[in-house]
Amino acid sequence: MLFRVDPASAVPLGDQIAACVRGALADGSAEPGERLPAARELADSLGVNVHTVLRGYQRLREEGLIELRRGRGALIVPGATAPDRARLVSRLREAASDARELGLSDEEFVELARTVLA
Repeated sequence: MLFRVDPASAVPLGDQIAACVRGALADGSAEPGERLPAARELADSLGVNVHTVLRGYQRLREEGLIELRRGRGALIVPGATAPDRARLVSRLREAASDARELGLSDEEFVELARTVLA
């Protein structure tokens, strides 16, 4: 899996790291059950702080895409739904970004999503 970050981007580095994993899951270059690089190792290779990598990994854990195990590292959640979930999370992030560009508040976006689901 290839990780790339752009320090000049307005997107926080941790979010860029999380996006790399989501993209790899979505395009099939990473698979459920695969182990992610150790945070310290990835931080060294990207030239970022280890806490930046951990923030990205934490976001992925919150999204249900990876498991963090003390002493064993980060593992993409086993099961066939991880790639589909990664694609969905990416689409939701794009939709949230579009909503902000349109001037919608977070509450208005969530209400719109509820309307669509109904």
